[in-house]
Amino acid sequence: MKYTDKWWSYPAVGESGRTIIVTGRDRIEDYKDSGKYVYRIDVCWEYNSLPDGMPEDDDATLMEEATDALIEAFKKDRVAVMTGIYTGDGKRDWVFYTKNLKIFSIVFNNALESLPTIPIVIDAEEDADWEEYTHMREETYVPDEEE
Repeated sequence: MKYTDKWWSYPAVGESGRTIIVTGRDRIEDYKDSGKYVYRIDVCWEYNSLPDGMPEDDDATLMEEATDALIEAFKKDRVAVMTGIYTGDGKRDWVFYTKNLKIFSIVFNNALESLPTIPIVIDAEEDADWEEYTHMREETYVPDEEE
């Protein structure tokens, strides 16, 4: 399984009309095409937002620390891959695809154990066709300048 840290970002507009920064992971076909990563995990953190819907500095810093910890944890244990990050309109969503829900929860909790408690809600569902990722990519993809 080839690992990549190629991402793109795109300023989308949320239902409220405020900007949501969509950050998608590129070059993860190996995960998608393997047919093993059939569960989608949506992790949502609703935060106190600034007037533009973006997080306050303290929350933004903690979000980046959590994102880095999660990426690093799943880089080592490839039970899941983070495919998207949505930030704006008062919430941060991380999207993962995993092949094992139980092991995902263990790696996820271990990744965040050194950070302060984060008020998150986690949802999981089957998405073997990667419909969420495909839709996000179709709507927001920005090619790398090298392509």
